[in-house]
Amino acid sequence: MTYSFMESRRSSYLYAAEAWRRFTRRMALGRINAMRFAGIVPDRLIVAPIDLRMADPHIAAEIYSGRFALGGTLLDTGGASPFLMEPPSRAFACSLYGFGWLRHMRAADHDLAFANARALVDDWITVNGRNLTGLSHDPDVLASRLISWFSHSPVVLRGADHGFYRRFLKSIVLQVRYLRHTAAVAPDGQTRLRVRIALAMASLCLPTSSSGVRAAARLLDAELDRQILPDGGHVSRNPMALIELLTELLPLRQTYVNLGQKLPSRMVPSMDRMYSALRFFRHTTGELALFNGASAVSADRLMAVLRYDETSGKPYREATQSQFQRLSSDDVVLLADTGPPGRGSLSCNAHAGCLSFEFSAGANRFIVNSGAPVFNQPEHAEFARLTAAHSTLAVNDTSSLRMSGSAYLGAIVIDGVRKVEVENIDQAGQFSGFSATHDGYVGLFGLLHRREIRLLSDGSQIIGRDQLLRPGERPIRPNDPSSAVIRFHVHPKIHVRHGGDGRIILSAMDGSRWAFASPDVEADIEEDIHFADLAGARASRLISLNFRPAQIPVVTWSFVREPAAG
Repeated sequence: MTYSFMESRRSSYLYAAEAWRRFTRRMALGRINAMRFAGIVPDRLIVAPIDLRMADPHIAAEIYSGRFALGGTLLDTGGASPFLMEPPSRAFACSLYGFGWLRHMRAADHDLAFANARALVDDWITVNGRNLTGLSHDPDVLASRLISWFSHSPVVLRGADHGFYRRFLKSIVLQVRYLRHTAAVAPDGQTRLRVRIALAMASLCLPTSSSGVRAAARLLDAELDRQILPDGGHVSRNPMALIELLTELLPLRQTYVNLGQKLPSRMVPSMDRMYSALRFFRHTTGELALFNGASAVSADRLMAVLRYDETSGKPYREATQSQFQRLSSDDVVLLADTGPPGRGSLSCNAHAGCLSFEFSAGANRFIVNSGAPVFNQPEHAEFARLTAAHSTLAVNDTSSLRMSGSAYLGAIVIDGVRKVEVENIDQAGQFSGFSATHDGYVGLFGLLHRREIRLLSDGSQIIGRDQLLRPGERPIRPNDPSSAVIRFHVHPKIHVRHGGDGRIILSAMDGSRWAFASPDVEADIEEDIHFADLAGARASRLISLNFRPAQIPVVTWSFVREPAAG
């Protein structure tokens, strides 16, 4: 069976699976009509959950002046309703329709901001409220909007007349009923779990029977059990998903407690595991590792979640189900991706970074992946997913994953890494380490990539070994035309220079230094782009090792801690 035939067969399966999902969603909805999802309108909301996200009253002032800075894009409405204007980008539209910006109105804490919030909500209800198609009613956007409306209802409803109060509640009821019909066929992953969180919150915020509250809790439990792995990682293998989900689960948990309702049985155990996974993915600097769509997270946002961590203990050595490795010694932490991507829609944010690693020491991150952009800029997001944007090896400058270019399927993985074999090679008192092999290049070039990394027990040295070989442990043919490059992406805050004797010196602002060397291949310093920065993409540097596997099938390299600069 040829590679092209196999790829075509997999693509056909993915198209069929997506067609079935869309068909079942359409059947579940039936005829899309606002009247069909209307229901009895309650006379009040019972509770308003908290919102843990950072709020800025200055942003409320900007919104009042008609300037909406959302999704990495600025739109000046000139006083017109933003819902009557063409959104400048999809990311902007998702943020606008999701209403997360209502928290800034609450932070402003004055009647003008409250009136503006109410007017904008009323605009959305008038323009989009009864049109149940389009991005505004995408399950993820709709779930985010409901959570925001519930959380910030005191702001929206303060000073409201009876007419608006009723329109607001009527719109919420319609949206909840619509979301309930679509929940089971929402895209898998974070979207489906966020939908269940929103519906569980709706069961508490709206007058609901005891059986209705229990049913929403059971469905949330089922999704938590399915998506939160035994080691606490999320099935998407994106560390940032933990922050995003905990930001919504924590207020929901507190709402159950405040109302004296029984917590969903799987909520607390799942959240405890997620906190354990967060500790696993944090560097010595406290920041998250940049794998599979993770990006920069503000310190305020991270601490807003971590302050509720009631678990304890050291990070575990290996995330067995999520398939990551963590080597630590003294003040050094090395994190590595040793697993294949999720399947189908679970891979929509997967990055081609298999066997990539990051390491930090003390107050500095030295080697990282480029990370995903904070705001979804399509051209940057696409490049950030390539193997070239990760600290690992690439064959013929080709990614180890192939992404779909189809608008129908979305940006899911259609081929590439399917199997990763991992071996723990720790030796007590000497080093901790692993050896891992992935098959992402077998279909295209008939090659396996094996990487071995060891961290000495005193934290003074990281020793690596990259090898390309054929399946069955066979060596590369002498006439194999393939080329390879191993990249080490240096964090933008680290200065990089040649240090003589083939070494490259990495220096931090606090004087900490590490020396990189490879006895097999001459190391180069190249220009690079780091995407995961709160201020946007920024210039950085990378270290590269270029070689021909037929001539040099094994490349060794090391990072050695140097005395701090005086």
